[in-house]
Formats: sequence, structure tokens, C-alpha cells
Amino acid sequence: MIKAGIVGGAGYTAGELIRILMGHPLAKIEWINSSSNAGNFISDVHADLVGDTEMTFTDQMDFEAVDVLFLCMGHGKSKGFMEGHELPDHVKVIDLSNDFRLNRDQNKFVYGLPEVNRPKIKTCQYLANPGCFATSIQLALLPLAASHLLNEVHVHAITGSTGAGQAPSATTHFSWRNSNVSAYKAFGHQHLQEMNETMQALMPAFDGPFNFVPLRGNFSRGILASVYMDCEIEEQEAIELYRKFYSTHPFVTISEKPVDVKQVVNTNKCLLHIKKYGTKLHIVSVIDNLTKGASGQAVQNMNLMFGLDESEGLRLKPVAF
Repeated sequence: MIKAGIVGGAGYTAGELIRILMGHPLAKIEWINSSSNAGNFISDVHADLVGDTEMTFTDQMDFEAVDVLFLCMGHGKSKGFMEGHELPDHVKVIDLSNDFRLNRDQNKFVYGLPEVNRPKIKTCQYLANPGCFATSIQLALLPLAASHLLNEVHVHAITGSTGAGQAPSATTHFSWRNSNVSAYKAFGHQHLQEMNETMQALMPAFDGPFNFVPLRGNFSRGILASVYMDCEIEEQEAIELYRKFYSTHPFVTISEKPVDVKQVVNTNKCLLHIKKYGTKLHIVSVIDNLTKGASGQAVQNMNLMFGLDESEGLRLKPVAF
């Protein structure tokens, strides 16, 4: 059994991680750290776990008792955690923040997008889990980048409210978000540099521009990314390119029919739909921002890091209706 510790256990990504690990046949949660909730039942914060666990949060962290440490703290806190703690040599670390995703040649964390970095993930000790928007959009682009076919990229992508975290804000509370859609951080989202680093590693000549307009949706979970660019190859050639690229990756499927968010919510899947309109190649990518975009991908990476089938514990049913 892989023994896991979770630091920062009260947020949405931690809640999703707890649910997945509780159903994982080869993993066991040893402790869940949350200084603000120490002594409280896990189900007091993650109410869907009522009846599933009697575990409580702790303000202690026994690193010797675990094999893997999941860091689910807010962005900017993981670097301080790593600098402030001496971890045993046997402990692997999976960070779900953006602290180690950038400048990959200058830190000891491997970027954890399995569809491009699987060999490195299998042998690494420290892993930076990708961002949710970055995951959805990169999966729409990897085959083109690997074939040096990227041109100026245009992306509109819409995300559910859980992507903004659990702490309430003016743009996440129900009265504002319900029956509403809005754009934010147009052309300046924090995942842009993360995506550029991956694309340039596969296609060094790619220098953008990467035009990304994120949208806030009036739903809880999921991301739909609409990606398009000028591309010289024909539609069927593009479809075959994608099928070949993802043929050994269990969580990415090329769909002949249009795709939607309900098909992937509560799963670790990414569905892609590819069409050609004149000179434009259009790729629609859908994922769940909390599973494939965060905690599910973290468990997928854990599986690879410990030599397991990467699908272990992740055969999850979509919510659908």
C-alpha cells in the first residue's frame, strides 16, 4: 500500500483527492493536515464524506509515516513549505500549486503532464501537477506541437466555479455566478507561461502568439476549451495524427461526435473533438477541472511514480445526468 499524507486538506482539490484515494485499492491516507481544522472530522468540511470516514484533521505532519506527500495549499505556499521542512529521502512530493510548474530546467520538480512527460514522471521524486486550464488546452495542442504544426493559437475556455477555490469572493458567490458568464484575465492568465514552456519544448520554433481568453461559467465543475488556428493538414489527417499520438494514453479519447462537459465531470478523462473549417483547425477539449485538471491527474502521477498502472483507482463514472 502507498501511504499518503495531505498538507492543506480543507480545499476543493484536497476534498477531491481524499475521495479518490479512499477508493484507491493500493493507497491509504495516513493523515490529512489542516491547522485551521485540527481535531475536526474530515466530513465536517467535505460533507459528501459523511458515513465514509471517521478521520479527523491534524495539525501534525509525520513524514516518516508516508511514502508520498500531496501539497494542496494555496499558490505561493509550497516553496516556503519545501524550504522550511527536511523531508526523508524516501518521500515523494506531488505539488498541486503553481509554485514549481515554471522554469523547469531550474528546479528539481518534474512537470506532471503524463501525456508528454511519462518517462520522467516514472523516475522522479518531486512533481509539479499541471494547472486545470493548462491541462485541457495542452491536451488539445500536444500532437500539433510534436509535429511542428503550431501556428498562432486562439483559445476561448470556460471553467466551473470550483476552479477559483473554496474561499468565497465577489465572483464566486451564488448570487453573482448563477445565470451569469464573464471573461477574466484575457490574454494574461497565469497558465500561459506554463503552456508556452511545454509547446516550446516540443516545437522550439513556436513563439506564439498564444491568444487565451478565459471565461467564468455558471456551473460548478468542468472546463470546455475551444482551440483553433490556421493549419495546413486536412481534417482526417489531423484526426489520425491525434489518435496515433494518444494511442497509449488511457485518459484521452478522440470523439467523432461533438463533446460536452457532462461527459467528463467526475472522471479523469479528456475528450477531444476535431473539425476543419476552411483553413481553420478547431479542437474542442473537455475535462473536469478537479479531477483530470487537478486531483485525478495527481493520483495518475502517483501511480506512475510508484510503478502502478496509471489508471489504478481512476476508473470513475461520469455524473452525466
